[in-house]
Amino acid sequence: MPRILITGTSSGFGLAIAKLFIEQGWEVIATMRNPSNESLPISDNVRVLPLDVTQEASIAAAVAQAGPVDALVNNAGVGMLNVLEGADIARARELFDTNVLGTMAMTRAVMPGMRQRRSGVIINISSSVTLRSLPALSIYSASKSAVNSFTESFALEAAEFGVRVKLILPGSSPDTAFGRNAVARMGMNVPEAYQDFVEAYLRSLRIATDKTQAGDVAQAVWRAVTDEIAPMRIPAGADAETWFREANFPPFDSLGAAIPSLDR
Repeated sequence: MPRILITGTSSGFGLAIAKLFIEQGWEVIATMRNPSNESLPISDNVRVLPLDVTQEASIAAAVAQAGPVDALVNNAGVGMLNVLEGADIARARELFDTNVLGTMAMTRAVMPGMRQRRSGVIINISSSVTLRSLPALSIYSASKSAVNSFTESFALEAAEFGVRVKLILPGSSPDTAFGRNAVARMGMNVPEAYQDFVEAYLRSLRIATDKTQAGDVAQAVWRAVTDEIAPMRIPAGADAETWFREANFPPFDSLGAAIPSLDR
């Protein structure tokens, strides 16, 4: 039975991804900071483990308990909705520690086993906000852009050992607690000078029609894991697909041509 480790499965995208892989007969290692299996299906195929991706000891313990995995989904992350002048820089560091360094640390923890077996898939959940500049998301967008760059470069390293690395780009999602949790955890102290602007922007988000469902992200991850010829970058959701087409990325394989230049 194939085994997948998913970070951040308490709600939203992570929970939807876990449910889909359980339904498909995979052994699912569902991880979260505060372990609970209340939302997960009752199944012999699921194990819930505590994991804080910002703590090396927590990562080492979870990876050891999980055992060899065929796939890793780096989904754990936090958001920040605020203009730069209203943001707490200490909170911004916390965001980068989770979204960027947490993704790198989890990848580094599972890669030795995958490299030795010469097989495995690593999926990093980014965001479609990296495809189009939006206000009040500058710090969050910067963190996810860092995830994109890391993933694209690391994919070239991992390919040498038969390990596939993929990037999922979800759109905005009305059916997850991500936005509420972002405000609760990171705060949203908008300076008075920006309040009218931010309120108008938030109203425009609420009336937008093309939005992403958690199931869209789960299906994109399923494709990335099970389809060996899936592209490296995969948008998830109607809005993300539209923005992705407009971005008009070159095929990722063409980046391989840059490798010889490293010798110069």
